[in-house]
Amino acid sequence: MDWKEGLDDLLVGPLAELTPLERDIFRARLELHWPDALRPLRRLYGDRLDFDECCRHLLAIVAAGYVARPAELRLLDQRRQSRPDWFQQPDMLGYVAYADRFAGNVRGVAECIPYLTELGVTYLHLMPLLAPRDGPNDGGYAVADYRAVNPALGTMADLAEVAARLRAEGISLCIDLVCNHTAKEHEWARRAAAGDPAYQAYYLMYPDRTQPDAFERTLPEVFPDFAPGNFTWYGDFNRWVWTTFNEYQWDLNYGNPAVLAEMLDIILFLANQGVEVLRLDAVAFMWKRLGTDSQNQPEAHAILQAWRALSRIAAPGLLLKAEAIVSPPKLIPYLGRGEATNKECELAYHNVFMVLLWSALAEGRVALLTRALQNMPPIPSGAAWITYVRCHDDIGWAVTDEDAAEVGLSGSGHRAFLSDFYSGRFAGSFARGATFQFNPKTNDRRISGSCASLAGLERALEGEDARAAETAIRRILLIYNLIFAFGGIPLIYMGDELGLLNDATYLDDPNLADDNRWMHRPRMDWTQAEARHDWWTVPGRIFRGLNDIVAARRHTPALHAQAGTFAVWTHNDAVFGLLRDSPRGRVLALANFSDRPQTVPGYRLHEMFFGGRLIDRLTGRAIDSAPGITLEGYEALWLTPEAELG
Repeated sequence: MDWKEGLDDLLVGPLAELTPLERDIFRARLELHWPDALRPLRRLYGDRLDFDECCRHLLAIVAAGYVARPAELRLLDQRRQSRPDWFQQPDMLGYVAYADRFAGNVRGVAECIPYLTELGVTYLHLMPLLAPRDGPNDGGYAVADYRAVNPALGTMADLAEVAARLRAEGISLCIDLVCNHTAKEHEWARRAAAGDPAYQAYYLMYPDRTQPDAFERTLPEVFPDFAPGNFTWYGDFNRWVWTTFNEYQWDLNYGNPAVLAEMLDIILFLANQGVEVLRLDAVAFMWKRLGTDSQNQPEAHAILQAWRALSRIAAPGLLLKAEAIVSPPKLIPYLGRGEATNKECELAYHNVFMVLLWSALAEGRVALLTRALQNMPPIPSGAAWITYVRCHDDIGWAVTDEDAAEVGLSGSGHRAFLSDFYSGRFAGSFARGATFQFNPKTNDRRISGSCASLAGLERALEGEDARAAETAIRRILLIYNLIFAFGGIPLIYMGDELGLLNDATYLDDPNLADDNRWMHRPRMDWTQAEARHDWWTVPGRIFRGLNDIVAARRHTPALHAQAGTFAVWTHNDAVFGLLRDSPRGRVLALANFSDRPQTVPGYRLHEMFFGGRLIDRLTGRAIDSAPGITLEGYEALWLTPEAELG
């Protein structure tokens, strides 16, 4: 369908009351972005007889979203379009928190803004806060109403107000949008359960086991411990329902264009509340195909590309972030490849980098970290990684057999080693974590645990071992240092800046007790936070260390996300090298993953054009590279040739 045909309908419909300038702006955006929407829409629904009607419906949703957009947010759109690389700047810093565990409720978040600005935060991700089902709800990822906030946290008006207050302080709000499924209590699901065929078509439902059994032959299990299988029988309406995650989470059917349209309407509704980034949850699962694992299908990418193009017409200030925790070859496409370059999600989690950091800490060697990053292709210039050390989720060991083999490791053996190490079962391990979701079919064992506990701080404090505690703090700062050096938007997970440990109180709540991921989702310890300025305390040591890294990053233009990021060999198996190179400048980050001093030879630095006198951007210290550079245990340096400094 030609965009001009759709525009004619809109000019006498939802756009009729706008000023001529507002209509012209809409027309210009439509002309620019409609071809990028039409391409994936044709892939998804082009063989339908009602394809043109579907397109007109989507355009009507976009126009209504544009008309409803508040003036302040329209101004934000103009600013974002004037500086499209705003989220790629080296002063970007993210913070991730549950609203209730951080501040009591949504309104309480506003009272914590001074704390966030003290850290240098410019992006706040509030974990699932849309209204979930009562009872078990997968940590909020079983949404019963996308247009309401969890009543225990506040209202949608509260969220819009907090978004405005954050924006006034230069902080962009990110929230979760669960795309793959709804709670079985959602209105769509209730209507489906009541027998409404229109809403049964919103989900994947089958009258017998024929199709489910055919799919199950190639489907993995996400939660084999407490949610085995991928389908659930509901006798009250005689259907098997696709339930990838839990019985109470019903997978949506994106083969039905009405579902894509509903979700687009929700995306624009949330954008108009002041949300600037949407974390699109479980996007890898959105399209099903018989004979595959029904993950990362081409149509899942087409859905994201359509949302990106259509939302750019109504709310170009909105960013889309893909939550796709998958292997490297399957991860990069979520940021756009080929004809979709710079036309899919702007942001994606660098899950591989996170896993490799913990791998290098356990092993004390950087060969796998270096080689695996070298094997990853570059990302589009208009996209950025979300880099992180920990998040709300478990750690799945995303180490491919191919990457492991290249450095002389067994993939399965190394993954088993990491699970043993971080659950504390490996002799000499410093970590205190717990196994999450052991799958005997694959021997897959994921890990729960806070950053501080996995890095050895819990064990050190229990043993009242001051030296071990200092070593653990150095490990924490080392891996945080590298996510800051990598580029994109680094995230601090709530409490990591204070060294919060595993929290066992989740066991007292029957709705949480079966899910040990809650051990690394503690409540904010504001008493401990009061010690953040006392340099001799654990919170003070970590908080100050992170503040120093944030300050250095802010003043290092070479860390802009568009700068090339290259893992390099340092000729020392314990020292990782990360080169950032672009017209904005060059920085060589070195990180010692050993607890003992390690030296990078001078000839190797010279080969990388980092010979002569260098400046450490973290401390301002001048270093002569000729004799080689020695790093103390778990030390990191950001080096720039003195001659290149302005």
